[in-house]
Amino acid sequence: MPRPTVPVPVPLGELLLPPGRIVGDPATAVTGMTMASASVRPGDLFAAVPGAVVHGARYARDAVAAGAVAVFTDEAGLAEVPEGTPVLLGTDVRNDVGRIASRVYGDPSERLTVLGVTGTSGKTTTTYLLEAGLRAAGRTTGLIGTTGTHIGDEKLEAAFTTPEAPELQALFAVMLERGVTDVAMEVSSHALALGRVNGTSFDVGGFTNLSEDHLDFHGDMGRYYEAKRRLLEIARSRVVVLDDESGWAHQLLEDLGGGMTTVSRGPNHGNWYVSGGVQAQPDGSTRFVVRRRASLLGMQSDMIEAGCAIPGEYNADNVLLALAMLDEAGVELTSEVVSAIATATVPGRMEPVHAGQDYLAVVDYSHKPAAVDGALRALRPLTKGRLIIVLGCGGDRDRGKRPHMGDIAARGADLLIVTDDNPRTEDPAAIRRAMLDGALAVPAAERGEVMEIGDRAAAITAAVGAAGFGDTVLVAGKGHETGQEIAGVVHPFDDRVVLRAAIEARA
Repeated sequence: MPRPTVPVPVPLGELLLPPGRIVGDPATAVTGMTMASASVRPGDLFAAVPGAVVHGARYARDAVAAGAVAVFTDEAGLAEVPEGTPVLLGTDVRNDVGRIASRVYGDPSERLTVLGVTGTSGKTTTTYLLEAGLRAAGRTTGLIGTTGTHIGDEKLEAAFTTPEAPELQALFAVMLERGVTDVAMEVSSHALALGRVNGTSFDVGGFTNLSEDHLDFHGDMGRYYEAKRRLLEIARSRVVVLDDESGWAHQLLEDLGGGMTTVSRGPNHGNWYVSGGVQAQPDGSTRFVVRRRASLLGMQSDMIEAGCAIPGEYNADNVLLALAMLDEAGVELTSEVVSAIATATVPGRMEPVHAGQDYLAVVDYSHKPAAVDGALRALRPLTKGRLIIVLGCGGDRDRGKRPHMGDIAARGADLLIVTDDNPRTEDPAAIRRAMLDGALAVPAAERGEVMEIGDRAAAITAAVGAAGFGDTVLVAGKGHETGQEIAGVVHPFDDRVVLRAAIEARA
């Protein structure tokens, strides 16, 4: 991640958070911060965070040797710090890293308009819609999320949906340095639970939905929800999508009380809602009318002719959320802004692959039960023939969702090809077996044909070989990703490239 080109030194003493203390010289000048000893730059404060297996203080000597001028840690890590190195001591290092990093970089998010989006599905799409709307409004934008980071027109890759706290605050500072005014940001549940966004000032927080995912990390849906709720608790303004069949959106309203803006495309009419239903177009895009109760929308009317270029009625929720969040941020919803949102596309999100074929081919990031269900439901009305899906599950992740994924795909598709996703360190065959158990448990009369092809490229090729006029091939799970992790090694692999090559080879 980039750092500011002109760092401003901050005395160590100004970074102290009670009830912590300083060992050494409080006047020590700090110019940056990191949690990774391999990323230390001269003048850095090294954050030695206690981990589940290893305390980060074990790497303090390496950090100091690389130029760190001080270490932030707790009493347990103090003994690992080289003698004579100034130490900023805290009682909850993981929780405080974000706030200290923000101070190191001059509280940059306070001088930006930050719009954060959380939820199980729809975060990436909504942030891209926000970015498109902000640009059309004349703002200079930044974007942080799963597909990478944008600083104006520059695009950077990202290791996490939400960077670690020191990298995030440095990124905000760089954005300020380069003239960014507004940031659209995905906020993951991991980031919220691990304090990565502590110290970040959110002007608007948006909630999309909540469904089963990441239970390997959170343990249960209750704790997963509590992590997501955190963004709405700290944001100055809140927008919530009500079309969450699981009921978690209404739980948010109950827990946080009034002062929230709500949106809905369904019968749960919120402050912003779709009037007259969502109209699917032949190209897969949608059109719909948006209204806001008892208010104008900046165009001398209480009605907006809105739309979304990404297939799927559910994407109307993402458009509603983006419109309402922009309004909360003070952006006038001109026809240019609304049009930019209606035509925006997102890498790997219901992304069509056209290579002259007489059937529809789509790549989508859907890798959770609800997202797979939504993608299949979105494509069914566009499919005159058979709906074919290529789907796998990631290794070293929530194992409980694998049978559910198989069940949903077998019910929703005419042909399911179970394949590998990112098996990581797990046995790929065991992952596929869990999916097949779910798929084959569906009564034969209620499921489509089910096949197993472990090699993902071969599975995509088989799907293309099975497709005919009017069919749809959906390659799901990896979306924008350009690598496949097998046994700890990442191999180059892009579903879009492989799908296009298979179509062209068949032609």
